Amino acid sequence: MKISTFELEKQTSQKYDFIIGLDEVGRGPLAGPVVAGAAILKDFNSINFEDELWDLVRDSKTLSEKQREKVVNFVMENFFVGLGICNHETIDRMNILQASFLAMKKAFTDLKKQIKNFSNLSNSFDDTGFATRFETFEDKKTILLLDGNQYIPNLTVEQKCIPQGDKKVKSISAASIIAKVARDKMMINFSEKYPEYSFEKHKGYGTKIHMESLQKFGPCEIHRKSFKPVARFL
Repeated sequence: MKISTFELEKQTSQKYDFIIGLDEVGRGPLAGPVVAGAAILKDFNSINFEDELWDLVRDSKTLSEKQREKVVNFVMENFFVGLGICNHETIDRMNILQASFLAMKKAFTDLKKQIKNFSNLSNSFDDTGFATRFETFEDKKTILLLDGNQYIPNLTVEQKCIPQGDKKVKSISAASIIAKVARDKMMINFSEKYPEYSFEKHKGYGTKIHMESLQKFGPCEIHRKSFKPVARFL
């Protein structure tokens, strides 16, 4: 299994002050929101790379639910993170691709708030690791590292698309974990309101048990009505 690294962040650091990983989860499900995560490493000098938990900072899809729960606090300790959420109504109104872009914009905005609230952020790779301190965000050169091959439209910040980036780049891996854990928790909460759909088991994806529930009960409030497998039960 390929383990993501900080190599791209190191290579990019000569040109940029802020190097931010972005990823989203929840494009495919038939119900619930699409959620995006944004992550930027706090301080390279303070990292203990001998910690075995770094091996779990990889593509969230390769981790079990138990592993994600184990590593999410570790990610929060080592990265500043932001979350962006677009609900089922937004998805139906905009379509899933545009809602995913909006969720990533929201995650980036949320991350900027976290950075502004912390006056001792250092995020510049050099020969000795992170060494430079920043107190503001707006006057720093920033790049977003995006999982996949599509740029976020109407965003002035520089972007770099990385196919399978969640498998290659630690910052993107961290963002994917944050987003996945947050969305899963939301779907578990929804399962309490809509127990007949077993959202806690499949998180809204079109599994056999989910399709059987749709056929029996029809769509509930959080189903994506614009998705064909749902629309046929309206």
